[in-house]
Amino acid sequence: QVQLVESGGGLVQSGGSLRLSCAASGRTASTYAMGWFRQAPGKEREFVAAIRWTYEPFYADSVKGRFTISRDNAKNTVYLQMNSLKVEETAVYYCAATSQSSSHLYWFPSSYDYWGQGTQVTVSS
Repeated sequence: QVQLVESGGGLVQSGGSLRLSCAASGRTASTYAMGWFRQAPGKEREFVAAIRWTYEPFYADSVKGRFTISRDNAKNTVYLQMNSLKVEETAVYYCAATSQSSSHLYWFPSSYDYWGQGTQVTVSS
């Protein structure tokens, strides 16, 4: 089992920045990549970014150039730096872990084995 705990969410104005953290514990050696997803009310869970244990990042087109995913393997922690936030990016942000090595699977929630409880990000106008 892998436990994931997100933190860093909150309220920010449009154009502002937030940094999310996801601390992993348990059998973290079984995970190959970590991902961030978000889900707004009434919408499906949406891929935001992922990163392999080799530090190779992947991004949704909508966040490229504004969001940066990183990880500290020594701390078993993944970060999501979010800049130039938009009102429509208000959502619950989830951290997830997968044992999949094929990057084409990272976009799909069903590819992930473990999920955190989520952290609310609210972007005001």
